[in-house]
Amino acid sequence: MDMPVNVPVDNPEADTEWNDILRKHGIIPEKPPSPTPIIEEAILEAQRRAHENRLEDKDLDELDALEDEEDEGFLEQYRKKRMAEISTLQKASVYNQVYPLQKTDYAKEVTEASADAFVLVNLTSSTGGNTESRVLSEIWRQLAPKYGEIKFCEIRGDMCIEGYPDRNTPTILVYKDGEIRRQYVTLRELKGVRTKVEDLEKVLVDLGAIKEGDLRLRKQDDSDDDRNRAPEKEEDDDDDWD
Repeated sequence: MDMPVNVPVDNPEADTEWNDILRKHGIIPEKPPSPTPIIEEAILEAQRRAHENRLEDKDLDELDALEDEEDEGFLEQYRKKRMAEISTLQKASVYNQVYPLQKTDYAKEVTEASADAFVLVNLTSSTGGNTESRVLSEIWRQLAPKYGEIKFCEIRGDMCIEGYPDRNTPTILVYKDGEIRRQYVTLRELKGVRTKVEDLEKVLVDLGAIKEGDLRLRKQDDSDDDRNRAPEKEEDDDDDWD
């Protein structure tokens, strides 16, 4: 009776002549294909896509500045795209201010209006001593003209809801399609008194009220970078007086 032969194999994955003989006779399995070509292909594809989309975050001024570096037809394609985006925003930009509310108009100005747009209501403090409330009111006034397709409203909390405690202000109520989609009671879920415009912009992106790639968001980031950049050291002119 033939007895099975125990063939020694140090490393079945190794590229050796002995392993090739064993694979040929089915003693060890074929070596799986190397993942390297697949990885290299994926990297090349990612680079190709990045190159094709290299102008996605450029506004019209930035596109004009690239006239000597990019193909004119390619630039014109993106100019048309930006113009279409600007036109769409301009048509949708119908609010552009903070709307003070009265309780009697709440259903019309908020609930019904949310069928056409996101409506954000700021329930403010009834006193002047609530710092968070003052912070949010100022942010509201910066966001409203910047994102005119969103309706920003404001009403005192105790005028909107009888007996609404001042300690719960400011309260943000987000309406869409007649329903409250989200609410923030005070700014503790954000950054408290340190809450800034960009923090609310992140909320708007999360809600779907604005797109993550909206150029208006990048402009805000650029402005912040300019403000945070350390001023250049002025040259010492004392030598002129030596």
